[in-house]
Amino acid sequence: MASEDPDTIRREFGEAVNMTAGELETWLGSEESQAVGQKGDDGGESTGHASGRRIVELLRTKKDDLTDDDLAHMRKVHGYVQRHLAQEPREEDVETSKWRYSLMNWGHDPMKKG
Repeated sequence: MASEDPDTIRREFGEAVNMTAGELETWLGSEESQAVGQKGDDGGESTGHASGRRIVELLRTKKDDLTDDDLAHMRKVHGYVQRHLAQEPREEDVETSKWRYSLMNWGHDPMKKG
């Protein structure tokens, strides 16, 4: 069960998202970023790419200005990153994998240390 406590939600979001707003913004502009993820019926932007844009906004929002909707998205991001990390490919080159690229759209670069 996900926590409803805003401080916990922000902490978990901060643990899940290890890219800065600038890093994520640059990544979202890349062809690799736009090539992965589930797209809607219109073939437009993927769910993860749209989430990435929202994460950039969240990273730039003061904690006192976060809405319930923002906190709900932060909780969603944490859950997605946790589930996706558990699916790390064994045989694939992680650095150029769709697995990594999808995670990066959600603000988490598994190759980033620290």
